[in-house]
Amino acid sequence: MDEIVVDFKQESKDLINELHDILEEIEGEFSQKQRLEEFGQIVDRIMGSAKSLEMAFDEPTQIEKIGKYAELCKLVGYKASQIEDNEQFFDIVVALLMDATDMLEEITEALGTEKEKSIQETLSSTFLDRLQWVSQHFDENTRASVGVESSDKKPGQEDIDALLKAMGL
Repeated sequence: MDEIVVDFKQESKDLINELHDILEEIEGEFSQKQRLEEFGQIVDRIMGSAKSLEMAFDEPTQIEKIGKYAELCKLVGYKASQIEDNEQFFDIVVALLMDATDMLEEITEALGTEKEKSIQETLSSTFLDRLQWVSQHFDENTRASVGVESSDKKPGQEDIDALLKAMGL
């Protein structure tokens, strides 16, 4: 089982480096907002791997929380890719995603080590407040996935709140 965790951490590290690259390239470049869909697709791979790996364990682990945290990042990334005529809000969201990616890296690197931290210790209340503020400023009709949603329900604040609750926050 340890080998699977090591592989997950290495794959996640590579993907997190890609996330950092995207965010650094688009920082202050509102015309590049569509690249946040690419961000969402990459972080979705971390989320999927974490959720798949979690099924191998009998009891909840930090991997489950990493999956839920990655899902939060994905939601924000997809929604931010659709920001219209609000460059300042785009810049705020990119800064939030930079912090979120740093935290995702921190909790992933610590996985399976003596430094393994709980998400509650890693996520500051300031970050959570910023996440809440940002999520409340997205248009309620903003989709939270790459494709066109076939259902009338669009993920919104209640979905973010549910993910935070599932992570024990």
